[in-house]
Amino acid sequence: MHRNLALLFAALLVSLMLLPGTSFAQTRKRTNSKAPGTGSTTAQKAAEVQREGATRVAQQIKNVTQFIYVLGGIAKGLEGVDDAAKRNEASPAILEQNRKYKQQVRTAIQNLREGLDQLEIDFRKTPELQRYYISLAGVAQGASTAEEQAAENKFDQAGRSLLSVVNRLTDVLLGMR
Repeated sequence: MHRNLALLFAALLVSLMLLPGTSFAQTRKRTNSKAPGTGSTTAQKAAEVQREGATRVAQQIKNVTQFIYVLGGIAKGLEGVDDAAKRNEASPAILEQNRKYKQQVRTAIQNLREGLDQLEIDFRKTPELQRYYISLAGVAQGASTAEEQAAENKFDQAGRSLLSVVNRLTDVLLGMR
């Protein structure tokens, strides 16, 4: 059990290291290669902003689903150690390691929420994306709920709350096509 738990936590650490880098990554601004004076029209700019917004929504979907996938296996391991602790079958070292892993999961969920908060803010402030903000509003609250559940050691419920976030993000992305 200890070996499986260590493997699960190693997978979590790898995904935690990848998660913040992708959730806050900026996309490269494209420059127009047309001759001066033939600038793009307002409609083209709006379409480009919408594509960039859709790309950011898709990236958040990827981040959250990757985290949920990893969390599924880790939640079982965390619960297993908690159960072993109740039966006095877990060593103090394992309990301390489990506490650290729980904190890492909580931090990862907080990072997801912060990324979703920023996405909501950007959609609200960008005129070309404001019509999609109505559908997007509240996804960060779903991640906040997951954050609260993780703080209460309810990691399985936190994962379910994050699934509802993915559903909302997917609906937004579909509306943007």
